[in-house]
This record gives sequence, structure tokens and C-alpha cells, in this order.
Amino acid sequence: MRLAVIADLHANLEATLAVHEDLRRRHLSEIWVLGDVVGKGPRPREVLEWVRQYATRTVQGNWDARVAGVTNRPQDLWPRTRLSAAELTYLAELPFGIEEQFGGAWWRFVHASSKGVFHRLYPHSSLQEQLEAFAPQPHLGLREYADALVYADIHEALMIDVEGRPLINCGSVGNPLDSTLPSYLILEFAESGPGYSAQFVRLTYNRDAEIRAAEESGMPFTREYIAELLTGAYQKRRARGGEGPG
Repeated sequence: MRLAVIADLHANLEATLAVHEDLRRRHLSEIWVLGDVVGKGPRPREVLEWVRQYATRTVQGNWDARVAGVTNRPQDLWPRTRLSAAELTYLAELPFGIEEQFGGAWWRFVHASSKGVFHRLYPHSSLQEQLEAFAPQPHLGLREYADALVYADIHEALMIDVEGRPLINCGSVGNPLDSTLPSYLILEFAESGPGYSAQFVRLTYNRDAEIRAAEESGMPFTREYIAELLTGAYQKRRARGGEGPG
């Protein structure tokens, strides 16, 4: 079982296409998307179409929920107008998380944390909070005690050990903030037993074309978006109700 885990595409079509080509080169067809397909970038419809065509499984991110109608900030309204009612319904109805057994171990895949799409889990979060991330959350459809957790949201690829349980962040495809290079994760599971390997992939992409698309789009916060692409540093939104990178 070889699995590509990608997330935080953020309507960045050029980065998404670069990842697509790398997945094809590696013959990876099992693609799981951990949310934030839309928001921030200039081409929400095109990236959403890519996800619907190629992703095997997709969970909801906080920006997906916002664009689908949970909030009404300028950065939510603009991509909402670019999507059809059916596309917005698709985003609104995406599942919260995935739980699957690989080699007898329960693996959990969510966007931000096990507590909700708007609850952020950091590498510097307390040990107690990290341990709680593996606990069941039946009201969100998470019924098992996870042996491993894979998530996204903070736009920072990482893998740490939480008292013997791997906590893995796949990084961001469309809006990396620990680098300027898109990141995704490849997981390979042993045929028997709980063994696995994890590989992070970094890619270059046509950033100039993405910047041109943003400049021509008329979307809000274009300057901040371009600055993030160029520097990998989060540019705080000035609009009321602004939030962190996830």
C-alpha cells in the first residue's frame, strides 16, 4: 500500500499541477487530500475540479467550510462566487476525517486536529493536547483510539513521536510556510505488521505563472498571497475575522 497525502492546495493551480506530475512519475494513484482545497489562491474551481477527478478520498478543511458558507469574510466570498451551488455543496459535505487500519494499526487522517477543523494542533502544543489528538471523538465520526495521526493545516511538514505514536503533518501544496516549495507526504505500509515508511517530497513549480494568475484575478489580499508565495512567511490578514495560515 503506497499512499500520497496532500493538503492545503489553496486554489494554487500551478503547485497542484506540479504535484500531479510528480505523482504520475512515481506511479502514485492512491491520493488522499486533507482539506483546504480552496481559499487564498486565485483558481478555486480549477483546483477543486482536479481534486474531484484525481483524489481517492478527501476530508474537509477550515477554508473549505468557510467558503462553503460557514463565514462571510472577503476572502471567503470571492472564491464562493467562482464556484457553483453543486461545488459548494460538495465542500460543505466533505467528511471530517478518515480512520483506516494498516498492518493492524489504526491511522487517523484529519485536516487541523481531532477536535475540529478550526482547532489548531502545533508541534509546540502541550503533551496533553497532543495525546488527546489520538483519542476518539465519536461526535465527529472518529471512533477508534488512533495509533498514528496525519494532519495538515499549519503548512509545516513535520514528524514527531508522541509517546510512541507518530504525529505527522504532510505540509502544504499551495501555500507552504516552512519553505517556498510545495510539500506532500508518501506513506508506504508493510504487507504484514504495523511497519511503515514516510517520505516528504518538495517540488519546484511555475510560481511566476501563479503570481500572474493572482494579479489578474481580482481576488482580495493579492499582495499578501504573493508575499507568502515568495517568502514562505505568513502575512497576517487585516480584515476583521482574519486567522492563521490554515
